[in-house]
Amino acid sequence: MGHREGMERSARSRVLLVVSLLCCLVLSLGGPNVCTTRSATSASCHECLLTHPQCAWCSQEEFSGSRTVTSRCDFVHNLISRGCKKDFIEGPGSSVTITKNLPLSTKESSSSQTNFIQVAPQKISLSLRPGAAASFKVHVRQVEDYPVDLYYLMDLSLSMKDDLDTIRNLGTKLAAEMKKLTSNFRLGFGTFVDKNMSPYSYTAPKYQNNPCTGYKYFPVCVPSFGFRHLLSLTDKANSFNAEVQKQRVSRNRDAPEGAFDAILQAAVCGDRIGWRKEASHLLLITTDDVPHVALDGKLAGVVQPHDGQCHLNENNEYSASDKLNFTALIPGTTAEILDQDSQNIIQLIVSAYNNIRSKVELMVSDSPEDLGLSFTATCQDGVSYPGVKKCGELKIGDTVSFEVSVEARNCHPPGTEHTFTIKPVGFRDTLEVTVTYNCSCSCAQQVETASSKCSSNGTYTCGVCDCDTGFLGARCECGEEEISSDVSQNTCREAEGKTVCNGRGRCLCGLCVCYESEFGIISGSFCQCDDFSCARYKGILCSGHGECDCGECKCHAGYIGDNCNCTIETSSCLSDDGQMCSGKGNCVCGRCQCIEPGAFGETCEKCPTCPDACGTKMDCIECRLYQTGRLADNQTCQKLCKDEIITVEELNTDNPEAAVCIYKTESDCVMRFTYSEESGRSVLRVLKEPECASAPDTLTVLLAVVGSILLIGIVLLAVWKLLVTIHDRREFSRFQSDRSRARYEMASNPLYRPAVSTHNVDEMYNMLSKSYNGTT
Repeated sequence: MGHREGMERSARSRVLLVVSLLCCLVLSLGGPNVCTTRSATSASCHECLLTHPQCAWCSQEEFSGSRTVTSRCDFVHNLISRGCKKDFIEGPGSSVTITKNLPLSTKESSSSQTNFIQVAPQKISLSLRPGAAASFKVHVRQVEDYPVDLYYLMDLSLSMKDDLDTIRNLGTKLAAEMKKLTSNFRLGFGTFVDKNMSPYSYTAPKYQNNPCTGYKYFPVCVPSFGFRHLLSLTDKANSFNAEVQKQRVSRNRDAPEGAFDAILQAAVCGDRIGWRKEASHLLLITTDDVPHVALDGKLAGVVQPHDGQCHLNENNEYSASDKLNFTALIPGTTAEILDQDSQNIIQLIVSAYNNIRSKVELMVSDSPEDLGLSFTATCQDGVSYPGVKKCGELKIGDTVSFEVSVEARNCHPPGTEHTFTIKPVGFRDTLEVTVTYNCSCSCAQQVETASSKCSSNGTYTCGVCDCDTGFLGARCECGEEEISSDVSQNTCREAEGKTVCNGRGRCLCGLCVCYESEFGIISGSFCQCDDFSCARYKGILCSGHGECDCGECKCHAGYIGDNCNCTIETSSCLSDDGQMCSGKGNCVCGRCQCIEPGAFGETCEKCPTCPDACGTKMDCIECRLYQTGRLADNQTCQKLCKDEIITVEELNTDNPEAAVCIYKTESDCVMRFTYSEESGRSVLRVLKEPECASAPDTLTVLLAVVGSILLIGIVLLAVWKLLVTIHDRREFSRFQSDRSRARYEMASNPLYRPAVSTHNVDEMYNMLSKSYNGTT
């Protein structure tokens, strides 16, 4: 075995060990310990190994004390923890040993090799313990330029006459095409018709020499026959053509042909056919009808199954056609449809060859019934397919692998050996697997009869005593009369009126020997204690942080509580800023209990509604966005500020669960942002730019002031003008009213005095009117 292979096996062993230990833990934690059930505790080493593939036996003489019923059957790690030395542990497992592993052939090596290797390894030995599977890998490669032997088997029934004409020069063409696929090609030839007996063929005397007698379409043909070997495998294509030229068709009565008889003879008559051991064997059958199948032979009284042997006479003709019936189909075949005159024969042969070579399928031979095999294929795409043992769409030179898992269901006596083979269908190469069974204890080879270790009252083997009749006890120290006495039984009661050994043990020689429980260990002078009745947390005894001692949890350092579930460690309660629970809660059993309304998170670090929320987040925005503020130091900022910060054009302040924060920057600008908790993370949405006030424009202010003064003046003038106009119109209206009421004549007016000067009345009127209208 090479260094690399040894490393692979070592690594595999380590992996199997880890899996084994995990399996033990699952079995012990997930339910009752299957190794320490009542039936197993009193079992022998051999019975212990059959209980479960992970159970082991301790053969150490002083083990587990004399006050407990023997519990030597347990998981390995439990036995070690209870003081059993590794040298005394009987726990064999399944193992794999590669005994022959020649490397796969390559294109480069094929030119110099005569023995091509397409399957690796070639031999493997398995040592199996019932229930414990052993796994190994099989690698398969379709080697390039692999030698090919092709035997052409042709139906010569009458309906194949036109096909026979077509293949008369087939050898030369076929050899030329196959040379493109392999440089080492040989071709052979054989023919078949059907069983030469009724009701398959014409057997009347007049048809003996010419079964076509009376058939007007083809009156002359050769007598019917089962199978006839004509040309052994050769690399001379002309010999094939010459042999085909000699052939003549025959005639049978029913539609099915005797193809299976011919196939079997071509396969098993290796010396006659000339099959090479180092070549790929291809059998090509051309026919235009279905073959006879199993039980068809009953029609002619042929009921004996075929013996699988070669039955060719001195004329190379099948001689058991009328005696043996073929009963099984052949795996690894492919079928194609010929043209009516077989014109596409070359194309189909090449296609069929490529089809066969493009897939790898494993088959198992001679596997014992009590072995379970499972396969996982890893094909050229690198993907594993559990339960699959074949790969398709391969190219010549591709390598695929199969992981094979073998499990023994039963135990066989020492020395029993079984062998089976695994091989790809259509390949010569095989993997030979030899199986032995590993379910016996080496300590059983050492037996002490009438041993002093058993008080000379029994046989000592594998650490336990098999007491003689009339004696009991771990060391056969008690007689039956001692066990049944009332005095002996009373000494095993914890108090008067209580059951013997509290019902959890038996009284032997005045002492309680406690039963082994499937849940743990029962102990104490009266079996009053155990290691499994303590308080649990989430189903785990003493939370996994303490030991159960007689019903009470003894906590490990750093843990307190009835079930040891409370740690006194407070480091998990420290927030990023170094405060205990961010100053918003208390650390209880290693976890923060938030007391600040609205605070939450592992360290109470999340609290949008807390009074200091805006101030805390403000420092992070300053250092993250602008590299300013009291946290501007990069290390401090990156450590404390881990919130997601999103800059936005406009803030959405409608979210009731978001805190809206406003603060003044160092440049006297106003920054606004929102703080919210979304999907377990803190999110800060900040305006892209702070809101800053700009300096006033002097010219604008001056123009505004002057404009305001002018506007006020104009308004005042307009008001004054309005008031004057209203007053003048009111006075003029009163004058008009007085004028209209004048009723006195100048002569009768006592106040009238004649004018010194005389004026025209109309002119005076006009002057007064102008005066009232403001024109003078």
